[in-house]
Amino acid sequence: MSSLILVVDDEPRVARLARDYLEKNGFRVITATDGQSALTIARREKPDLIILDLMLPQLDGREVCRILRRESEVPIIMLTALSEEIDQVTGLEIGADDYITKPFSVRALVARVRALLRRTRGDVKAPSLVRAGGLEIDAEKYAVSFNGISIKLTPNEFKLLLLLASRAGQIFTREQLLDDLHGAASSVDRSVDSHIKNLRKKLETASGDPMIETVYGIGYRFIEK
Repeated sequence: MSSLILVVDDEPRVARLARDYLEKNGFRVITATDGQSALTIARREKPDLIILDLMLPQLDGREVCRILRRESEVPIIMLTALSEEIDQVTGLEIGADDYITKPFSVRALVARVRALLRRTRGDVKAPSLVRAGGLEIDAEKYAVSFNGISIKLTPNEFKLLLLLASRAGQIFTREQLLDDLHGAASSVDRSVDSHIKNLRKKLETASGDPMIETVYGIGYRFIEK
């Protein structure tokens, strides 16, 4: 059976747009227009993932997220018209797994939903070949090139690039990147910043464009092409 998605937004047009596109891509969708209804429906229907607007009547998205996170591990994507960094950080700190800002691309939203479902189900595997614009990453050959010209990376740089590029647009904290490099970490290792700095310089030298974005106060993400 296809995954059940709960879309929570008090703007009918936004909820309808998200619902229609998700359904076209094979998901089952239910909707709610306020925070209290969202909690009731989530508890009753047990959705596989929730897309949760930040600004809601009755209970706002922050409070709904806090309550849901106390009760379950359901994946949550925060949806907000606010683009300030503090709102993005707050959403992640209270338990959201990802966020996307309005106005949003429906294709990007579906891609985020699929990626988060794969990740939370524990079955994400980095693809053996990743292409983004002129960049090509071949995991089997351990090779990276841009428009056919080889880019020499260290093992750690290669591993970080493969992770970031295979989930373009997704934010990774320093802790997550460190875990990917060395396994579960007990503390934040600032060497991740050095690896990213060197990797970003090599990529920009080859392509002329930035490919890895710093999301201040959170971590890093590969820029979607």
